[in-house]
Amino acid sequence: MHPRVLEVTERLIERSRATRARYLAMIHAAASEGPVRGKLQCANFAHGVAGCGSEDKQRLRLMDSANVAIVTAYNDMLSAHQPYEKYPEQIKQALRDIGSVGQVAGGVPAMCDGVTQGEPGMELGIASREVIAMSTAVALSHNMFDAAVFLGVCDKIVPGLMMGALRFGHLPSLFIPAGPMPSGLSNKEKADVRQRYAEGKAGRDELLESEMKAYHSPGTCTFYGTANTNQMLMEMMGLHLPGSSFVNPNTPLRDALTLEAARQVTRLTKQGGNFLPLGELIDERVLVNSIVALHATGGSTNHTLHMPAIAQSAGIQLTWQDMADLSEVVPTLAHVYPNGKADINHFHAAGGVAFMVRELLDAGLLHEDVNTVMGRGLRRYTQEPFLEDGRLVWREGAQVSLDDSILRPVSRPFSPEGGLRVMVGNLGRGVMKVSAVAAEHQVVEAPARVFEDQQELVDAFKAGELERDFVAVVRFQGPRCNGMPELHKMTPFLGVLQDRGFKVALVTDGRMSGASGKIPGAIHVCPEAYDGGPLARVHDGDIIRVDGQAGTLEIRVEASELATRASATVPAGHGVGCGRELFAFMRAAFSSAERGASAFTSNLENLQ
Repeated sequence: MHPRVLEVTERLIERSRATRARYLAMIHAAASEGPVRGKLQCANFAHGVAGCGSEDKQRLRLMDSANVAIVTAYNDMLSAHQPYEKYPEQIKQALRDIGSVGQVAGGVPAMCDGVTQGEPGMELGIASREVIAMSTAVALSHNMFDAAVFLGVCDKIVPGLMMGALRFGHLPSLFIPAGPMPSGLSNKEKADVRQRYAEGKAGRDELLESEMKAYHSPGTCTFYGTANTNQMLMEMMGLHLPGSSFVNPNTPLRDALTLEAARQVTRLTKQGGNFLPLGELIDERVLVNSIVALHATGGSTNHTLHMPAIAQSAGIQLTWQDMADLSEVVPTLAHVYPNGKADINHFHAAGGVAFMVRELLDAGLLHEDVNTVMGRGLRRYTQEPFLEDGRLVWREGAQVSLDDSILRPVSRPFSPEGGLRVMVGNLGRGVMKVSAVAAEHQVVEAPARVFEDQQELVDAFKAGELERDFVAVVRFQGPRCNGMPELHKMTPFLGVLQDRGFKVALVTDGRMSGASGKIPGAIHVCPEAYDGGPLARVHDGDIIRVDGQAGTLEIRVEASELATRASATVPAGHGVGCGRELFAFMRAAFSSAERGASAFTSNLENLQ
């Protein structure tokens, strides 16, 4: 094993010793009770099976039959989740065929950042993750289940499902993906049209036609944003069947993997004889593996929020510093848009997750001796699924990359380090997705231009006020202020300015996420402006240095002067309308971005 990976793992174990012990004691106490439905009062049990057919009712009376909870994020407005419409019945039938039962235990909300981008609803995104976690807990609260499968793909949905599932960590669990849509218009062509539209060189009809060709069918969006990063991480953490993350929807192989996932989770139950609860599967080594994979693929910056929150749900105290220290030694092996021109289907065809697992294992950058839903050992995930005469089989994946422009071995990486950088300085702490930014653009020192929201920046661009070098400071976008929306509305305009030869950068307490593009952006900055962080005291014209190579974020103002400046006040109208007022209590409870921007962090630390 690489010494840095071991060092980070060991200190994570030590830091988490007390909270992890309390967490494991909690789930062991729950697991020791056996199939809890057998101990329910008769009326409770009758309520729990009243909606079942007679065959399922009889099986549920027998404690040697497993009852699998299905928690689904299905809705047909999200392209990534539309394929889940038929999954529950497929899963139930697969379980009946082996003498077990499946019940849809509950649904969770699933909003689409792509639809709400730049709209008021975007401010509900991080809050929706917490709601999903709570909805998952409600679904599993009935004490009827021996295991659970989770149907979710996109940005906040998978982290929310994980956070809720881990609080029921005594249950064996398996995540079932739905796969990406087939490739449409290339991401580069789509981005080019967006920039031309921002410059007034393309009309709305051309823009809409481009977007419709890019987002054209059921499945995840094909760029390597948060949704596809979620899927890669679930597989790297051993929570998917091997090779299942990026198989397209509505194909025979996709259906076969769904049926096998239903069967496999029953093998992990006490009735199946290989009992492996989720809370034991997810440990410090598995979380370190996930961060290594995040860096190696240049994954979504959203996971600097989600992974600490997920870890906390399992009693593990993961920090940005852990992530930064791993980034220094993990090479970037993948170039998928926005880090490159290829999409996720091209990544999968070039060798995909199986190739990544093999390369990182052989380089000593992943822990091999971990639990997975397939049993002990991550080496199983160097295999890919195929159909042979209608039968699902696994074969060894690609030994070499089938396209070096997309996927490379550890011996010839795109970069010797990972895709994320922790940014530290007198403006606070944040992160930058350096893998998406060309080296010549990673350092910007220029006067600040302060905005209170992204529309102000767009208006300034259209007014011709930004034709110069500058650092855009977009503040009051943090989790406690307005829920931390993604700020992609600005991306095409900043891209245009960079292409015109200006040195531009972004500093914000908000998010840019998995679609973070070619502009150097120090995001998730905390303390956030709402809490009186230094961003609230920046003035137009202050010189700011954003250094993505050194990982520094500095304002060139004397500390004494900065300390005596009055903090800007929150703009009027924040957090009202489009249902945002319903989430005010949650925003008040959110932790800092570095601690996961979670309403649960403090409670979990105290109550593990």
